[in-house]
Amino acid sequence: MSYVDSHLVPGETVIYETRLHWIVMLGHIVVGCLLLGLPGAVLLYYAASQTGIESRNLHIMEGGGAALIVCGVVVILMGMVRRNATEMALTSRRVVIKTGLVGRKTIEMLLNKVESIEVSETGLGRMLGYGTIVVIGTGGTPEPFHQVAHPLEFRSRVQQQIEKLH
Repeated sequence: MSYVDSHLVPGETVIYETRLHWIVMLGHIVVGCLLLGLPGAVLLYYAASQTGIESRNLHIMEGGGAALIVCGVVVILMGMVRRNATEMALTSRRVVIKTGLVGRKTIEMLLNKVESIEVSETGLGRMLGYGTIVVIGTGGTPEPFHQVAHPLEFRSRVQQQIEKLH
C-alpha cells in the first residue's frame, strides 16, 4: 500500500497520482549497463572461452566478472528505488508529496492553502514529458520537485480540484 493510500482521511479520495519521470533512472541505467555489459559479461565470456588459463586466474576472472555484474544490477535497482520512493498525489482535499524511503520527507497541503503551482520544463523535458513543479502555499516557502512526470497535467488537476471547492 502506498503512503498516500495509507494516509487518507475518511471521505477523502485520490484524484490524480504521478511520480518521477523515468529520466531519473537514465544515469543509473547507463552505469549499470556499462558494468553489466562491457567488463562483467566480457570478463566472464573470456574466462569461459580460454582453455589454457591457470585455475587460480580463472577463478579471479570469474569472480571479478560476477562482482561487476552484481554491481551493475545493484546500481540499476538503486535507480528504481529512487524513482519509486517518490509519490505525488492530489486528493479531494489536499496535495500530498512524499519523497524518500528510509529518510522520508512529506508535504501535505490543504487545497485551500495552495497559492500557486509553478511548472518549468526544459526543451528535453517538454519533448519527454517531465519538468519541475514548485508548490507554493499561503505564507509558505516554495517547495521544488524536479523531474516529475506530466507536470502540466498535475497542475491542471490541482487547479480543477481547487475550483470544485469554491
